[in-house]
Amino acid sequence: MTDEPAPLVRASDVERENVIAALTEHAAEGRLTFAELEERMARAYQAKTVAELAPLTSDLPASPVTAAHGAPTRRLVAVLSGVSKLGRWRAAPTVNVVGVLGGGELDLRGAEFTGDGVTLKVKAVLGGFEIYLPDSVDVEVTGFSLLGGHETRGSRRAPRPGAPVVRIHVFALLGGVEVWRVPAELQTGSLKALRRAAKELEG
Repeated sequence: MTDEPAPLVRASDVERENVIAALTEHAAEGRLTFAELEERMARAYQAKTVAELAPLTSDLPASPVTAAHGAPTRRLVAVLSGVSKLGRWRAAPTVNVVGVLGGGELDLRGAEFTGDGVTLKVKAVLGGFEIYLPDSVDVEVTGFSLLGGHETRGSRRAPRPGAPVVRIHVFALLGGVEVWRVPAELQTGSLKALRRAAKELEG
């Protein structure tokens, strides 16, 4: 007598949405980064069976419990200096970014966020910022530039349907802001390598 494999049970839309809701809650608690949430959500949408959904939450508690974290970042200021936010960090739903005769780099790929989206309000006066985010998320860049500029560079891939929106509002005076959409599958590498990979997808 041989053991027969367990039958594959098809996943319903409700089961997929329940997993996605749980992942979003865990991300808000700081257990998943922005990039990790995006990757798992994409897999959840593509899952055809319950067995494919199970690994997406297998390393997470059954019920999110508020973890002890520092306060989320709400403001970044660079005056005659530079500022960087790289790797894993917590972002408030709205982050004010100011550079006066200074600037910096913000990498949202490893950011933990406390809401279902992120808004960056960026002011660059005689300075500039580079912002990096995965191309799987949607981005809206608006603002005003005088004797400066702001632009979105890199990948032209369409964002994943239903992806969170990153809203970036720019005021640039003799300064600039570059928003880099980088390949979501590229998890490591220097910022220079990220820009190079993003440029290859410009079209």
